[in-house]
Amino acid sequence: MSRYFGRRFQRALTLTLSAVLGAFSLPAAQAATFPEKPIRFVVPFSPGGGTDLVARTLGAEMSKELGQTVVIENKPGASTIIGTDTVAKADPDGYTLVISTAAHAVNPSLMTKLPYNTDTDFAPVILIARSPNILVVRPDSPYTSVKDILAAAAAKPGALTFASQGSGTSAHLAGELFKHLGKVDLIHVPYKGAGPALTDLLGGQVDMMFATAAAVGGFLDSGKLRALAVTTAVRSPAHPELPTVAEAGLSGFVADSWYGMYAPAGTPPEVIAKLNAAAKKAAQSEAFRNRVQPEGLMISVDTPEAYEQYVRGEIDRWAKVIKAAHITTN
Repeated sequence: MSRYFGRRFQRALTLTLSAVLGAFSLPAAQAATFPEKPIRFVVPFSPGGGTDLVARTLGAEMSKELGQTVVIENKPGASTIIGTDTVAKADPDGYTLVISTAAHAVNPSLMTKLPYNTDTDFAPVILIARSPNILVVRPDSPYTSVKDILAAAAAKPGALTFASQGSGTSAHLAGELFKHLGKVDLIHVPYKGAGPALTDLLGGQVDMMFATAAAVGGFLDSGKLRALAVTTAVRSPAHPELPTVAEAGLSGFVADSWYGMYAPAGTPPEVIAKLNAAAKKAAQSEAFRNRVQPEGLMISVDTPEAYEQYVRGEIDRWAKVIKAAHITTN
C-alpha cells in the first residue's frame, strides 16, 4: 500500500510541477508565435483627427510587417480616459494597444482621480512622432496674427473661444498656456476629437484652435483655414513661413504635440520588442513619411525605454505648468 500511494504521490507531484513549469513557459511560447490574430489599435478620439490619421497610416504599414490586420477602434470621450482605460484593463498579450498623445502625460495633473495608474498600468512600446500644434482661424476671421487675438481678448474678456479635441489634450493645454502667459480670458470648448472640433471651427461656432499639424494640413493646403503660428520653440520645417507663438508676441510659449503607443502592463518583453521593431519600420517607411511629414510631423522612433523617459519628462513639465497656471478641465 505504501508503495502504491508513494507512486501516486510522485505522479501527482510530477504533474503539478509540469503544470507550473508549463504556465511559466506559456508566455514565452505565445511571444514566439506572436502575432497569431488581428491587433487592435484603440484611438481615444473620434475619427478624422491627427491621432486617427497616425494610427491608420501606421497600422496599415505595421500589418505588412507583422502579417496580421491592424484594426482601428475609435473610443473617444473623457479626455482620452475611456479609450486609455480600455487598454489598461485589456489582456497583456500585445493584441490591444493605445495610440497615446500628450493627454496621457497631463491627465494625472488635471484629474483628481483616474480609473488606471498612469505609472504602473501600461508598458511603453514606442514614441512615433512629434509635431507642432498650429494656431488656426477661418480665412474670413478678423484675426490675422497672435497680437490681434491678444488685443481682442484683452478688450473683450471671455468673448473669444478656442476649440480642442478634448480636455487635457495638447490643443487644450496650448490654449490654457496662451491664456496664462497672455493674461487674457478665452473660453475653452472641448470636443470628442479633432474632427468635430474642426467642423465647428469651419462652421463659425468657435473662433480658433491650436490644432495638431496632422489634423489641419489638408485644410491649410486647400485654403479652408488660415495658420497664424506654430506652438514649438523653433519654426517647423514643414511650415517655415509661420512664426512661433513666442516670436509672434507671446514670449516663453512652447507646447508640442506627440504620438506614441502603449500596451497593457505585463505584456511580455518579447512581444513589446516585436511591436517596437514593427512600428519603427512602419514609421520609417516611405508611405508613412509621405503621409505625415508634409503636415509637420517629425518621426521620432526609439526604444521603449526612451519613450518612457520622454513621457516621464512631459508629465513633470506639464505638472509644473498646470500648477502655475491653475489650469483645470472645467
